[in-house]
Formats: sequence, C-alpha cells, structure tokens
Amino acid sequence: MPAKRIAIEMDYGAADPLRLEIGRDRLAADCRGPDGTEAGAAGQITATALRAGAESPLAKHVVPGDRVTVALAGAGPQSLAVTDAILTELQAGGVADGDVTLLHSPPFDPLEASLSDADRSADASGPQSPIPGAVKFHPEIDAETAYLAADEEARPIHVARALVDADVVIAVGEWGFDATFGGRSLKGELWPTFARQSSRLELAKALARKGQNALPEWRTVMQDTLWQLGVCANLRLVAGRGDSLAAAEFGLASEAVDRAREAAAAWRPELSAPAMVAVCTLADPTAGFAAITRAVAAGSRATLPSGTVCVACAGSKPPGVIFSRWRQGTPLAPLIHEAVASGDPSLIADALLTRFFARRLGDRRLVLLSGLDESTVEDLEFGYAESTAVIERLASRAESVVLLHEADRMLPRLK
Repeated sequence: MPAKRIAIEMDYGAADPLRLEIGRDRLAADCRGPDGTEAGAAGQITATALRAGAESPLAKHVVPGDRVTVALAGAGPQSLAVTDAILTELQAGGVADGDVTLLHSPPFDPLEASLSDADRSADASGPQSPIPGAVKFHPEIDAETAYLAADEEARPIHVARALVDADVVIAVGEWGFDATFGGRSLKGELWPTFARQSSRLELAKALARKGQNALPEWRTVMQDTLWQLGVCANLRLVAGRGDSLAAAEFGLASEAVDRAREAAAAWRPELSAPAMVAVCTLADPTAGFAAITRAVAAGSRATLPSGTVCVACAGSKPPGVIFSRWRQGTPLAPLIHEAVASGDPSLIADALLTRFFARRLGDRRLVLLSGLDESTVEDLEFGYAESTAVIERLASRAESVVLLHEADRMLPRLK
C-alpha cells in the first residue's frame, strides 16, 4: 500500500493558504517556531522575567532619583505589552515617570537599503516612534549621539546621547537567528542599533567586503558598548509564531542571551538529512528581498546542493540593481567593489545582500511564488510559480521535502 499522505497548510499572505499533500515517507520535517502569547499574557511573561532574577530583579537595579533610559532596539514582539511591564517595574523601584526615557530606534538591517534619509522617511513607523511615549532615535543626526569610547583600533564609538547621559540603561531587544550570517541575528543589539549612521554604514561596508569575517569585529564593538555603558539590565525577547512573544529573559547580557538561545530552540530545527526540496514562507509575507534572502539561506541549510528552494510570499518589491546585474552575468566581486567604493548606502546594502544570497543559494534552484510578475522573476533567472499549484506539484513529486514556516527566522541544522 502507498504511504499515507499528510496534508499541511502554509500561510504565505494570500487569502487561501498553500496546501500541500506529501507522502509521510517523503516529509523530512515540518518546522515551525515556538508558540507565543500576545497582549496581556505577553506583558505577564515580561513582568515575570523582570521580577524573577533571584539576584537582581529590575526593581533592584534602580533607586529613586535615577535617570533611566530604556533602549528599545528595533521592533521586538509585542512591544507595547513589554514596554508597559518595564514601566510598571521601574515604578515599583521608586523611579519617577519623569526620570524615565523610552528611546526607540527603528530596526537596523544591513541587508536593507535603509541607511539613506529617503528610506528612513518612508519607514512604516513614520517620523515618530510607534511606541507611545517613546522618543525616536535618528542615527543620521550626529547631535543625537555622544562619544562613548574608542575601539581596539582607536576609532571612536558614538552612541545615542540618551544612553551616555543615563544613570541606568535597560537594553531591550529581540534575540533570534539569522541564517544569512550563519547564526545569531544582529537585530536587537544596542550597537549598531543606537550607533551613528556613519558607523552603521562602515559595518555594512565591512560585511559587503569581508562577508562573515566581519562579524567578530561587530561582536567586539557590541560587547565593548555594553561594558562602557555599564549595562547590567538586559531584556532579550524571543519571538513566537506570528509575532507573538515566546519568551522574555532578563539579567546580565551573557546570561540573558544564553537563556534566550535555549528558548529559541524551535527556530533552530535539527534535521536528520538534507532534503531535495524546501518550501519556505516568511514571518511577514509582504517583506522585501532581505527576508527572501534569509529564507533562501535557511532553506539552503536544509537542502542538498542540487536541491530546490521554494519561497512563497506576497512581496512585490524586486531586488536592487547590483543583484540584477549579477543575475544577468556580471561577475560579483567587481560589482561589490564598485558599490562599496561609491559610498552609496543603498548600493552597499544591495551588494551585501547579493554577496550573501549568492553564497547561500549556491547551485540550488530557486522557485518564487510572490507578488513579482513573471518577466521580473524570469529576468532574474529564477523559477516562476504562477500559482500554488506549481509548488504543490514540486513538493508532491520530490523524493524528500522540508517545510520551513517563517523561514527567515530559522537556522536549520543537520545532525
């Protein structure tokens, strides 16, 4: 008798989900992130974490009269509930409302062309922070930063002035994986989230030139920033499925990170063997090519070098000119050199994305079901999926299939 087929739905942003029927013997893995909570329940999880530090709950980090800056790095899951829980605990510690500054920075993503003033003004969060009562940090305004220290090469480190001037800094950020960089995500970190635009640009240049070899320098500066600011209160958030909050971990930086990594284990699924086909969706189905690149990186880790990665999403923004020229046959190395030499933030981000996309995809085939039209996808020499039927057919015929829900948050690994 033929093996029983399993019916699985994947949400890719359309009215009707992607419905797959795969033989049980062919389904290598159906990978999903952890369950999470929203609204009041997310606030309670956060409050429990802030109070649970047996040695130093948040209320013991402050005394009445302290000037406290809550540094909200990027857009973490359930940010409103998280912020409310923090403010409640600060009040319990005797800190007056007027002595608390909520400082929010839009997320910094080196794969996104979001370093220019034009891109920032078009940011979905608008000119003000989306978190009520928070002050929005503008990295392009040097006056909003202050000198903190010098790095190992005597280069100055400038961060948001509100962090330098505070008596107590509470660092709040999402902790997650990024398959593009082969491990930990840069988002949610105090540096470069609260660094000057020029520092962000230098990091993007280094990543474009050196690839992953630039990451150790980033980690060093990030750790130096925490140490120089004397940050002992770190709240790391782990996203659950659908932007819910799976976990909140509070404490010293290393302790909070270790516990957050454990709580995020579902985002790092372990596979017994690579599959022939990976079907991937995105956390935000309408996201751009940076998210597609991360999904491709995750899918590539779960497939054979000769396999196929399918990405199903609703995004309609094509990649940049560097990416397009590379796909049309121009050698990548001179394109990257040209982009970095230009100093144009958008071109640098485009070159960085292209470098990592090329490295992660390798010789695999990419099939896209998206809002991009057929001619655009074919010009990029990718497989075009006109409808879900194309991916359903690929999955049903493949010798082995792995499904990655919200793949851009995942870091698959092989046993």
